[in-house]
Amino acid sequence: MIEKREGESFSFCLGNSISEEVMMVRKLLPLLLIVPAVEVMILIYSSHLIGVMSTFLLIIATSFIGAFLAKKQGTSLFQKAQRQMSQGHVPSGEILDGMCVLFGGLFLLFPGFLTDVVGFIFLLPFTRRIVKPFLLTWLRRFFQGRNRMTIIR
Repeated sequence: MIEKREGESFSFCLGNSISEEVMMVRKLLPLLLIVPAVEVMILIYSSHLIGVMSTFLLIIATSFIGAFLAKKQGTSLFQKAQRQMSQGHVPSGEILDGMCVLFGGLFLLFPGFLTDVVGFIFLLPFTRRIVKPFLLTWLRRFFQGRNRMTIIR
């Protein structure tokens, strides 16, 4: 229990400090601005190259194919994880694969060819093997030092 005495001010912070959050936003902001701009340029180029309707149909087709693959991969991974847990094992590999499938599905929700390529890389098992070590390294860095508590009075 945290008590506040009269005339005393304090703040309670669990996790990252504000400066770390600002640094994360500074890293992500250019990406959030550049990726949509590149997607629009690719869509315009594609519509000039193969036509507006063909571009639109291609985007719709990749969305449906991606949704089908995400559902199929997700169901398969869930069944594998259940089998491993029933045998008394921790399904750590399946959890990481499941995160890749989740990220892949999220990327496929955004319209555009660049995000579709990234989404399919996360979804397909043979390309997922290439991505998993990088994702694991990023997750370790992301969660490193996040379980500290700071009380400032």
